[in-house]
Amino acid sequence: MQDLDGFAIYSNSVDPAEVASVLGVPEVRFAASLTSGGGGSAGALGLAAAAIHSGMAEVVVSVMTLQQAGRRLGGTQVSAGGGGSTSANPYSAGGVPPSLAFTVGSGLLSPGSSFALLTQRHMHLYGTTREHLAEVAITQRSHAITRPTSLQTGPLTTKDYFASRMISDPLCLFDYTMENDGAVAAVMTSADRAKDLRHPPVYILGSAHGGAGRWGPAIGKYFQAPDEYFASSGHRPVAKRLYEMAGVTPDDVDVALLYDHFTPMVLMQLEDYGFCGVGESGPFVADGNIRLGGKIPVNTHGGHLSEAYIIGFTHVREAVEQLRGDAINQVAGAEIALVTGGPAGLPVSGTLLRR
Repeated sequence: MQDLDGFAIYSNSVDPAEVASVLGVPEVRFAASLTSGGGGSAGALGLAAAAIHSGMAEVVVSVMTLQQAGRRLGGTQVSAGGGGSTSANPYSAGGVPPSLAFTVGSGLLSPGSSFALLTQRHMHLYGTTREHLAEVAITQRSHAITRPTSLQTGPLTTKDYFASRMISDPLCLFDYTMENDGAVAAVMTSADRAKDLRHPPVYILGSAHGGAGRWGPAIGKYFQAPDEYFASSGHRPVAKRLYEMAGVTPDDVDVALLYDHFTPMVLMQLEDYGFCGVGESGPFVADGNIRLGGKIPVNTHGGHLSEAYIIGFTHVREAVEQLRGDAINQVAGAEIALVTGGPAGLPVSGTLLRR
């Protein structure tokens, strides 16, 4: 704690002032936050790197901690408020925020409602099927089963997937992330200082966040994104900048930890980060390319869908373990890992790590 002097936060996970005072941090030299919930998870690493590289801090922590026992993120419960107004959880009972006035009347009360429409568009344009969505869910469950930290440890079959209840067509129960409690933190420092620390370092090769300006909020979406980006994860501009910054291509990436709050977002990120062509992600996953031993193993820890939902930071932990060579589902010879954050709206983010 005596060394810690910076915080790179996203999704309002902690209050740096409160945490620093409780832990006894001598001086906070840097405290900043990325907006957009889980969209900032991968970008928080880049934010920390920027602070360290500029000399504004020496040791920076990024952390995600959450408890959802009393309030489910993105719940669809509607309750009566003052004067007969309505509100969609998690908003106050006194009324609906102005931006939601355009969507609540159409039943867009939750993230799943919005992402279901993006998925329908992808299906219409490219022939993507529910079988392709099922492959994502089943693959990630197979990865989760071997991890002692996983909440879901039983196998998931195609029969199980199609027998589950439909929530927001075409998204069924197993297309949705879980809700749970937990915490993960990452500590970052300079490459020189890391050489003498207890664990072998993993290096930040590049980090980018942002996206197309009219992508807008993907939760409670206003649906005015340009057609080029509508049936996508919104990551395409970020991916381009990230690869340029790092000086690598998709072919150099050995393992991908893709933000998977919904199965179709894994498909669309595979396209946006160049692992397959736009519109080709369905057949790509159907051929087993995201499984262990495939062309690009994805979410080798089970991801949000089957290990745990800590709003992106279990993906960071898995990337570090893969590059240190001590992951449970180790990708042989892994040298470069991609971690992504979002979409939940702008910004989305991506970070490349190397051993």
